[in-house]
Amino acid sequence: MESMFRLMDHEDSPTTSRCIWVNGPVIVGAGPSGLATAACLREQNVPFVVLERADCIASLWQKRTYDRLKLHLPKQFCQLPKMPFPEDFPEYPTKRQFIDYLESYASRFEVNPKFNECVQSARFDETSGLWRVKTVSNVESTRTEVEYICRWLVVATGENAERLMPEIEGLSEFTGEVIHACDYKSGEKFAGKKVLVVGCGNSGMEVSLDLANHFAKPSMVVRSSVHVMPRELMGKSTFELAMTMLKWLPLWLVDKLLLVLSWVVLGNIEKYGLKRPEMGPMELKSAKGKTPVLDIGALEKIRSGKIDVVPGIKRFNGNRVELVNGEQLDVDSVVLATGYRSNVPYWLQESEFFAKNGFPKTAVGNSGWKGRTGLYAVGFTRRGLSGASMDAAKIAQDIGSVWKLETTQPTKRSMGSLRRCISQQF
Repeated sequence: MESMFRLMDHEDSPTTSRCIWVNGPVIVGAGPSGLATAACLREQNVPFVVLERADCIASLWQKRTYDRLKLHLPKQFCQLPKMPFPEDFPEYPTKRQFIDYLESYASRFEVNPKFNECVQSARFDETSGLWRVKTVSNVESTRTEVEYICRWLVVATGENAERLMPEIEGLSEFTGEVIHACDYKSGEKFAGKKVLVVGCGNSGMEVSLDLANHFAKPSMVVRSSVHVMPRELMGKSTFELAMTMLKWLPLWLVDKLLLVLSWVVLGNIEKYGLKRPEMGPMELKSAKGKTPVLDIGALEKIRSGKIDVVPGIKRFNGNRVELVNGEQLDVDSVVLATGYRSNVPYWLQESEFFAKNGFPKTAVGNSGWKGRTGLYAVGFTRRGLSGASMDAAKIAQDIGSVWKLETTQPTKRSMGSLRRCISQQF
């Protein structure tokens, strides 16, 4: 059970303000990364508080994903620490099944986030040696401002906190509907319409497939090179096969084998406008965090002409779009499958550990989970749910070791620092 002590409360106006000491870490974000960290801390008997700006856990999955979404990797690579998926779940769980799993996970480990609390700022107070995390919530016409004071801060807002909106000439004057992929639910309402899908990652491919399945006429913008791989090779998950080979073979050889096997299964995809990068798929993932597209049927629609592949966009003009090759298309709607970005720079007042792009400066690979002064990051290493789970376990172990040492040998440091912190603020 989280240990918190209310230190100040002003309730004589529509705006209330209070300061709360957290006897453990504050975790910002109640997505899979935040839940995994909280569960691992629970196992270490370390109290914590989870702050979430939305009104539910895993808001990205619950509110900003399309209906047909399934996990792209087998469930054993997507389960969180201490709790596998139910045995009766399919190998690739649906969106609803994954949400049910996360809700069961939060219940099992007694993770009860503070919902509707949007973090405005977080900074380390050098004088007290503590983090000061300010939040705002608006519930029933009352604005509540809370400052949480803690020794450890875990940033779990992840790679996909905010939609990434591209700047394209004329897009703001486009006469049709423009939505981001996070607002796309189903292709049903687009039946018979000409839809331009901007982006060719996993989301762009799957949105295009869904549109084609609902008898829309999608054109998918492929501006740069992309690795498209079959979801399964030789009866096994492509990802699982790659991970197995990497235990015994060098990265460059694994990439060669994957590309040969993909060519056998998919054929030459470049003739459809899908040019492969010079760097191999696993090397690209390791070096730049760029995930290969796992094909679940879009390529067949491209071959049959039900999905058109077009080059980059030059400009929009009314309800028409001009491409970089001079071709012009009539378009009814636009879906921007242009990805997401971190929102950390907007609220975290720190520049040593996190870079300006909102990622830890050593985010790709096995590092990037621990900074200085009690600052941690989970879900930023571009290794998916399995990477976030590993980071969560490391963070909990790191904090837990200090917690156990200090609770068996209590000192006056924390409360003394707290008193200095409070006296300066109030």
